Amino acid sequence: MLLNVALLQMHILEKSYKENCQHGLELLRSVRAGTDIAVLPEVWTTGYSLGALGKESEHEGSGILQSIAAIAKQKNMNIVAGSLPYKSNDNNIYNTSFIFDRSGDIIADYAKVHMFSLYNEEKFFKPGNKRTEFELDGVKAGVAICYDLRFPELFRAMALKQAKIIFLPAEWPQARGAAWRLLVQARAVESQLYMCAVNCSGKFREDIFYGRSMIVAPTGEIVAEASDGEEIIYGAIDTDVVDKARATLSVLKDVREELYRA
Repeated sequence: MLLNVALLQMHILEKSYKENCQHGLELLRSVRAGTDIAVLPEVWTTGYSLGALGKESEHEGSGILQSIAAIAKQKNMNIVAGSLPYKSNDNNIYNTSFIFDRSGDIIADYAKVHMFSLYNEEKFFKPGNKRTEFELDGVKAGVAICYDLRFPELFRAMALKQAKIIFLPAEWPQARGAAWRLLVQARAVESQLYMCAVNCSGKFREDIFYGRSMIVAPTGEIVAEASDGEEIIYGAIDTDVVDKARATLSVLKDVREELYRA
């Protein structure tokens, strides 16, 4: 099965919630016809300017979620809405990814489980406590967020649940750019799936974001890659390639899960 994917490498502004919201929605509306899945980066409404989350976090039925749903329905397009600061019913704020189907319905959500202490994320977000797998157009997929990329166990677990694609919204800095490419390709190869890794451009204080969003095949081949500036890149995912990789090399079949538990 072929799926056409758009990665929206958005330029995110500091302390500019309203402008970021408007721009992100404009980018979604501009995605070309025939796209099956559009993917936004991590915390694209606020960036890492997290001091005003009390008023800038989303909530059930918020305008941003309604707007994304309307675009998904209008364009007949699945949307992985990057991640958003989201105030849940438990009154905690989570770094949350929402998955919209072509009808504009939220079919899955994922709260980032690994907090990036270097940026003091734990002071702003409560960590999630579950993986998330779902189906888009009949294809099993999963989602992780940015720093999660450094924890291969999470990706392997989703692969063992038959995920063929993992979406990774991120705000990854230029200072660790070499690790970005290496880890995205490694996660694709070791779990024999497609990685759709969506970074942003712009900066937070003195940290410049790396860009270079990528679609990577199970072979490690880079199907599509962005530059370091704002752009939308497009690439095709062929799920038959996943099936072939898993049939040719029995990595997932040979996993010794019982040895990896604490």
